[in-house]
Amino acid sequence: MIGAARPVAFDLTDEQRAIGEVARDVAAREIAPHIAVWDKGHVFPRELYGKLTAAGLMGMLVPEQYGGVAADYVSYALAIEELAKVDAGTAVTVSVHSMICNAIATLGSGEQKGHWLEALAAGDVIAGFGLTEPDAGSDAAAIRATARRDGTDWVLNGRKQWCTNGGYSGVVMAMFRTGGPGSKGITAFLVDSSLPGIVIEKTTEKLGIHTSNTVDLAFDDVRVPQEAVLGGEGAGLTQALTTLTSGRIGIAAQATGILAACLDASVAFAKDRTAFGKPIGAFEGVSFKIAQMATDLDAARLLVYRAAAFADAGRPFIAEASKAKLFASTKAREHASAALQIHGGYGYTTEFPVERYYRDAKITEIYEGTSEIQQLVIARGLLGRLD
Repeated sequence: MIGAARPVAFDLTDEQRAIGEVARDVAAREIAPHIAVWDKGHVFPRELYGKLTAAGLMGMLVPEQYGGVAADYVSYALAIEELAKVDAGTAVTVSVHSMICNAIATLGSGEQKGHWLEALAAGDVIAGFGLTEPDAGSDAAAIRATARRDGTDWVLNGRKQWCTNGGYSGVVMAMFRTGGPGSKGITAFLVDSSLPGIVIEKTTEKLGIHTSNTVDLAFDDVRVPQEAVLGGEGAGLTQALTTLTSGRIGIAAQATGILAACLDASVAFAKDRTAFGKPIGAFEGVSFKIAQMATDLDAARLLVYRAAAFADAGRPFIAEASKAKLFASTKAREHASAALQIHGGYGYTTEFPVERYYRDAKITEIYEGTSEIQQLVIARGLLGRLD
């Protein structure tokens, strides 16, 4: 009917908007006043995560019976975007934590859910992830860290590289080889980070996301019970890749948040900065960059929302998540460069935040599956395996 307001396919619900608003408010109040100092000092703001827990943001993907919010993926993506607009490091910490929560909620036993989910959702415990090794990055099936049976226990040995949240985690979801070579010999474990034999060998200094903790973990004869096995023995790589698929929605949302921050900063600067007697936004060289930035931001959001909606509907979303991550991360990196260019010499200084957006954007093209891996996933979905 003409004149009647009708919902469109991508309208957000009141509940979804509310979760996004909570994230926006917390980011503005608890992160924005401190982020420049935290970033410069490479500080992991551990006290912040108690506040995020109190706001329900650490338990977004945890069922209500375990103290979580039981939010849908669209709400989760909105929250991650809002955090990333202020600090991409905080956003990836929450994203990886939520990814592990989701893995436990989906794959975990009743005992594992009862033991870990309430602590992760409401108990100020952070989850970490351990998959990558020096010789096993994109080729995750090549991991060498081992788990051997010893009575009713497992004994874990090996090294895990670039473990997000690893230095502050209460539990790490890590992959170990329990069988022969290849993907079917890998098992996922939920490892209590306080166990003897777990050592932080190195804290990694990074180009960007300075407020995110990234460490190399050594596991030396770490003894865990059978109850630490997550899902089925030998199914660890499949579970890891499934977990990464859901995590890619989070990274796509993180990249979208960085892109949104670039747009906001560019618009404000283009209105305020003058050259040749008028605001620089009056020049096509600037205004066209901003127009393309706004267009790509909308496109990134729609791809992220679509992937999240597929996940919420229980539909396969592997290709959708890969497309969202590939596009959003590429455009975040491209437009972070454009935002810096719009700011000119100011953009290259720490006086304005766009240099941080520039540094933070690049990693979204690398972790939780490089852009090349996303292209491979998308292509194989269309062509099948031709090799």
